[in-house]
Amino acid sequence: MHPRKLTRLKSYGAFGLFFSTAACLAAPHSEEQMRALVDATVTPVMQQQNIPGLAVAITVDGQPHYFNYGVAAKDTGQKVSENTLFEIGSVSKTFTATLGGYAQASGKLDFSATASSVLPTLRGSAFDKISVLQLGTYSAGGLPLQFPDNADSSDKMLGYFQHWKPVYPAGSHRQYSNPSIGLFGFLAAKSLGQPFDQAMTETLLPKLGLQHTFLKVPTTHADLYAQGYDKTDKPVRVGPGALDGEAYGVKTSAADLLKYLDANLNSAKLEAPLQKAIALTHTGYYTVGEMTQGLGWERYTYPISLERLLDGNSTPMAMEAHKVQWLNPPQPEPQNVLFNKTGSTSGFGAYAAFVPSKKIGIVILANRNYPNAERVKIAHRILGELAE
Repeated sequence: MHPRKLTRLKSYGAFGLFFSTAACLAAPHSEEQMRALVDATVTPVMQQQNIPGLAVAITVDGQPHYFNYGVAAKDTGQKVSENTLFEIGSVSKTFTATLGGYAQASGKLDFSATASSVLPTLRGSAFDKISVLQLGTYSAGGLPLQFPDNADSSDKMLGYFQHWKPVYPAGSHRQYSNPSIGLFGFLAAKSLGQPFDQAMTETLLPKLGLQHTFLKVPTTHADLYAQGYDKTDKPVRVGPGALDGEAYGVKTSAADLLKYLDANLNSAKLEAPLQKAIALTHTGYYTVGEMTQGLGWERYTYPISLERLLDGNSTPMAMEAHKVQWLNPPQPEPQNVLFNKTGSTSGFGAYAAFVPSKKIGIVILANRNYPNAERVKIAHRILGELAE
């Protein structure tokens, strides 16, 4: 996975309006009204960013709505549908976080334990003083965004961790990092007694009812796997790397990802450990500015302006270290918040956001990696209209 390419834009026009502060649920919109809203919001961005195909899925009070645009692959002309499989990049981190939450809720994993106590291979390293929770919240002490090239494989990554030296005291800074949450997922799966891929595909995904979400797309679904396109319009798909499944390896459809958002909006029908797991991902562990770090998900007080949401998804937030203010004790999900997560691979761009108090959520999947700011603007406008 390449570093996320983000554009920091200022709020302007209708996009700069605050969401409605009303406590009521989202007002009803007809399918035609929603179609007009999504068309008007998405079409200009697709043209400006040269996006071949894009899927938008919206949940309103548990009801799904799908809006599909363009093609899944240029050479075949196959149209995008809600069943088209997209790479979702770092949105995968929310699945990894949920698996970790499930391991803790099942009594198998202790977030306060040191990483080396869960994985004895790391004893004698910096991870004697780094907790599982610090790994899951990018606060281990400055683990980088990506593995170095010479450590970016499954057979070399443990050696990298054994010799890594922290830049900051553990828990003091947020440094967004694939190796950090990747190791968190690795430890979560180990505590469950399974390799990560098996824990995800045989335990977590079935319990969430997700039948079209994969780490490795099976041949039976190969024809649904969209082709990604890089900046030069070259066809590209994500390749293997150290802890790739844990950090950025999920492929899924708009329909399945929306079902996942619905599980986050209303977990009551799930088994008790999974309900607790989702609650743990929604819990606030520390703040950086106006962003509250959950597990995988990032949380904001609601209503929120576009400018504040853009700041939270900006280049500095992804690429620079930030001092954190821990919440002691951790803060359960408040009444009015928005959760979101961006995700990118070389050829795909994803965004997911939801507002529990309004019972609304949105998924935006594209087969091009275009700026996060454009995704945020699309979601902010659509969710704002639905919430009024």
